[in-house]
Amino acid sequence: MINPTRVSRLVFLLALSSAVSAQEWRFYGGDAGGTRSSLLRQINRQNVGNLKRAWTYHIGEADRMGNGTDRHRVAPFESTPLVIDDTLYLSTPSNRVIALNAESGQEIWQFDPQAGSAGPRQFFQHRGVAYWQSKTGDDRRILYGTFDGRLIALEARTGKPCRDFGKDGTVDLRAGIADAYPGAEYSVTSPPAIYQDLVITGAAVPEYPPRGPSGVVRAFDIRSGRLAWTFHTIPQAGETGHESWERDAWKDRTGANVWSLMSVDVERGLIFLPIGSASYDFYGADRKGLDLFSNCLVALEAASGKLVWYYQMVHHDIWDYDMPAQPVLITVRRNGRKIPAIAQVTKMGFVFILDRLTGKPLFPVEERPVPKSDVPGEAAWPTQPFAVKPPPLVRQSFSETEISNGTPESNRYCTELFHSLENHGMYTPYGRKMTLVVPGTLGGGNWSGASFDRASGYLFVNANELGAVGAMEPQAADAPEQYRRGSKEGEYARFWDQNQWPCQKPPWGTLNAVDVNKGEIAWKVPLGVVDGLKTITGTPNLGGSIVTSRGVVFIGATTDSRFRAFDAKTGEQLWTADLEASAHATPITYMGKKSGKQFVVIAAGGGGYFRGKVSDALVAFALPD
Repeated sequence: MINPTRVSRLVFLLALSSAVSAQEWRFYGGDAGGTRSSLLRQINRQNVGNLKRAWTYHIGEADRMGNGTDRHRVAPFESTPLVIDDTLYLSTPSNRVIALNAESGQEIWQFDPQAGSAGPRQFFQHRGVAYWQSKTGDDRRILYGTFDGRLIALEARTGKPCRDFGKDGTVDLRAGIADAYPGAEYSVTSPPAIYQDLVITGAAVPEYPPRGPSGVVRAFDIRSGRLAWTFHTIPQAGETGHESWERDAWKDRTGANVWSLMSVDVERGLIFLPIGSASYDFYGADRKGLDLFSNCLVALEAASGKLVWYYQMVHHDIWDYDMPAQPVLITVRRNGRKIPAIAQVTKMGFVFILDRLTGKPLFPVEERPVPKSDVPGEAAWPTQPFAVKPPPLVRQSFSETEISNGTPESNRYCTELFHSLENHGMYTPYGRKMTLVVPGTLGGGNWSGASFDRASGYLFVNANELGAVGAMEPQAADAPEQYRRGSKEGEYARFWDQNQWPCQKPPWGTLNAVDVNKGEIAWKVPLGVVDGLKTITGTPNLGGSIVTSRGVVFIGATTDSRFRAFDAKTGEQLWTADLEASAHATPITYMGKKSGKQFVVIAAGGGGYFRGKVSDALVAFALPD
């Protein structure tokens, strides 16, 4: 017989747990499904304009030139913190983990994986950590990866390594993966995913040359660090998708990796992998074919790593159009039904909305012909998938009439540049002559991703209107590839002027509300300003948004060193605050247990791909007493 008292107590405990969780920020994406939404209601559309700075914490890494291929630029401070039990956990560009009092910003502990290392301190982009606790709550761990390929487990209360995990708290992720390539990159720059007692991680691997460490995704036991399962992102012999690689092109192939964030459907036991492009990114003569599972969204059984479904969004990628963002678990309302769905933001400006259980598109997707490549040996795939709905968030072609006239100098520079380029619309392969590709590798949506409001069905996506420039240049006979992308501005040149202002007419950066039920753009507004220009142009941006149940969207991201709040219904800007540097990170919000205040926190570090001020500030805002 069912005990009604026991059932009532269980319901009460579940409700209490949900209420406590709503006051915290336990995952990079707010929840395991990456919705970046909060149920907190203290800050709303009417009072958000009263927000004031509550505290500022400096991580002590203002001087941080990058390492490896990024040694000529300042490593960005991209961390999105977690908050559990009034403790805030963040990572830094040198891979330190710091715990703060979430209400005061006072430091509790820090862990430094470079402590005792010889040579100068190394810096690299790092987006955050993951949290796990046992069912009893007596074992609580912070898990994260490092730029030198380590997976580390720390005691959440003390910051000390969990000695039972791997070897004294560390698992060497390079072992068995990068042994043959000791000098090659194998870095973890995004938080791992957590499912039950598993920690699941991908890695950043080389984009050049084509042979190197594997991009496999692996799951490890959270307590012991033992390997639980491996998913081959490039299928091995006998596995689904292996036939998409010609002859031995799959062997020792690097790329096709998950460098961004994965999402978990806890209820259904599924994990979703946004997989990047196969290396080399811009030339595929030695990997002709579809190149599965590159540029796919892949669903796996989270407990076993078994393939459930996949959907490829770019065939035979030669544009570096990898899946850059955490997929977002959403619900689509259609004909009175609620369909569990998933939304994937892309660099092309498309938002693909798929059935979460089958991987089938919920809106029309058309295979359309695209331009051929003129580079010897290359065989561009003849068609690409175009999402008809929602419409693209950015322009996918460019004409002379769209050249920027922000200033006469900019117009002259961009006009001259435009007339020197080949330009054949969406999916133009980089050719033997200098070529314009719109959008470029920073264009469209990026790792900034999206936030989702369940009540309205709006998905909030910030996007870049930014093209790329390059030509495929022949290499020496003994080079790893016959051709490599280049330009006078380097391999990753952008279609912008000498001020880093995009060469197309504004807006240069936008915030978009996508109605996932209708497949329409509900509103679009410029995001950011260029001081000194009379019009609101928007700016290039990297860093994501969050949304609250009281209809407020918070976002930094822009290159103008500002933090903003928008009305989720209309796109009206409600509030802005100056920061020490641009906030190329995703904010969080949580409720202080003692003060009863709702805080909003953002990392403001600048650096990365953009010029401008550099800082090491983590900034918290709250309503005044």
